[in-house]
Amino acid sequence: MARRARAKRAQIWVGLKSADPEAVSALGVARAHLPAGRTLQGLRRFRVFEVTGALPERDELERLLHRSTQFYNPHKEWCAVREAAGDPTPLERGERAVLVVDREGERRPAAERWWRHETGETVTVREGIAWLVRFEGAADPETLTDLAIVRGRRHGLLCNPNSQEFQVPGTRIPVAWIPAGDERTKTRGPTSAR
Repeated sequence: MARRARAKRAQIWVGLKSADPEAVSALGVARAHLPAGRTLQGLRRFRVFEVTGALPERDELERLLHRSTQFYNPHKEWCAVREAAGDPTPLERGERAVLVVDREGERRPAAERWWRHETGETVTVREGIAWLVRFEGAADPETLTDLAIVRGRRHGLLCNPNSQEFQVPGTRIPVAWIPAGDERTKTRGPTSAR
């Protein structure tokens, strides 16, 4: 018998099991063409979902995610679930995270409908892209912002300010990282963790 769900939030990181062609291409372009890419050592990309609402215990949550193509394909991707700020992220030593979210498009209604069909519970599902960036030495906020936001052919790569917003957390990534559309007013740069 399934345990009763409780109201909470879970953050789901999804990455490819093989090399990510989009991240490999972005790394090459940044190194070859952007001043902010000169000291760039690594660039990785993950889809990040946040599910908020009546969620089951972690083991059942992971089973639900594994059954649904709304979140990831277990044949070519892996996922990691975070429920608390102390839970690990895929960040490696020296990496900084940049979250990019489509304006007005962070909600995933199909995933919400699938969840309600499978569990009978209503949840909110939001999605963004987390770019994990590693520079030679520590990256100053200006360099990170210059790499993130597109402002011309020689500046920016990760976020189109016409349709997306970005943010850079402090040293910790909060579990409530993806803001709702009405909580965002403009493209943001480095911020501190909530």
